[in-house]
Amino acid sequence: MSPEQIKILRLFREHVAEDLELLAALHDHEPDANTIRGLRKLDFPQDLGLHLCSEEGIHALQLMTQALAALPETPGQDDLDELAADYASIYLNHNIQASPEESVWLDEDHLICQDSMFQVRSWLEKFGLRAENWRVRPDDHLVYQLKFIAHLLRQDDDLLDEAACFMDEHLLRWIGDFSQRVLQRGDTPYFAGLAMLTASYCEELRNLLTEITQQPRPTAEEIEERMSDQNVAVTPVDDAPQAYVPGIGPAV
Repeated sequence: MSPEQIKILRLFREHVAEDLELLAALHDHEPDANTIRGLRKLDFPQDLGLHLCSEEGIHALQLMTQALAALPETPGQDDLDELAADYASIYLNHNIQASPEESVWLDEDHLICQDSMFQVRSWLEKFGLRAENWRVRPDDHLVYQLKFIAHLLRQDDDLLDEAACFMDEHLLRWIGDFSQRVLQRGDTPYFAGLAMLTASYCEELRNLLTEITQQPRPTAEEIEERMSDQNVAVTPVDDAPQAYVPGIGPAV
């Protein structure tokens, strides 16, 4: 690549990593008044570094934009309580059965802390990373997965293949189902828009990685066959790593 192409690719990686970290932060907790003000100041989601252009991406941008516009300029306590209750229903209480944890979607019994968690843990350990406390938030949680992809993008051009592979084997196998469930069953346009935006963003990012790396994207069937052949060694719970949140603490 020419020096100019290297520069453009580095900027792409930085901007996308920032986007993913912002999306992860929005999934991390319910918004308060400062969060809403900050998003408006940023002109979110129109300010994202990766400009979505697919039909699904444009629709997701519209949903999120409309959701923020529908909130009062200064959200009152009732508005914030409604957002907090919806957050709890999605991310904490699982009242709408839209778990942000991969295992629940991919395990045949829909249980938490199954093979997916240990597979993601292996990815984190490969790069010297750990989840902060897997008992509170398992390694395969949406927030950790978004932060991990951002971490890979920040490191080096050579890790774009790794980021694409991780997305194929994990996040993209369930994020679409998660977003649809939140859209259909959630109580607020805010979290419906955020879920749809995240899923659409990740799909478009993955397609861009195909163009950049010149490596064809596997089909869903190929991914399922690949994953069914993996033998995952389950880590005893007492020895599970509990020290690091990707994207927040020391990286290695």
